[in-house]
Amino acid sequence: MNLALFDFDGTITHNDTFSLFLKFSLSRKTQILGGIRLAPYIAGYKFGWVTDRTIRTKLCQVGYIGYNADSLKHIGQEFANKVIPTCIRENALERILWHKQQGDQVVVVSASLGVYLESWCQSLNLDVICNQLEIHNGVLTGNFINGDCGYLEKVNRIKNKYDLTKYSTIYAYGDTPNDYPMLGLAHKKYYKWQEMH
Repeated sequence: MNLALFDFDGTITHNDTFSLFLKFSLSRKTQILGGIRLAPYIAGYKFGWVTDRTIRTKLCQVGYIGYNADSLKHIGQEFANKVIPTCIRENALERILWHKQQGDQVVVVSASLGVYLESWCQSLNLDVICNQLEIHNGVLTGNFINGDCGYLEKVNRIKNKYDLTKYSTIYAYGDTPNDYPMLGLAHKKYYKWQEMH
């Protein structure tokens, strides 16, 4: 059996679903106030001084602290049903289905949020490793459980969940330096849909 590891945003999708979901799930007021509070981080990110890990963590801490967990779950399912299908690259979907036809284990490994990504992955019967928002007494804390799932953390979580020695060939697909550690696990690696040698 083979293992196929797919990054989500930018690899399976045309666009960044993380920021689309922030707009979809947060009130206009929260977006504006959060934008003001995080302006130095957002500017720093644009200039390359702040990592995507930091910006993701800060956005969720500001946006989702105190948010009702059940209502976000419903919003996540709605987003998965209505918005994500409009973002998917046709070639990516074809490749996922090709792997499934081969009987491969297909896993989406992403720093996106489980609150919508899990619904989409379930609809295609795919495994998923991603960012999980922490819930306390039915309310979100704004923090991630076990931190942000990017860079080396992608590799740590893959190794924790799967015995890589069991797979004859490992495929990996990514589109940013965030995915380099995961691509490093693979026998066949694709960066922006071009095979790397």
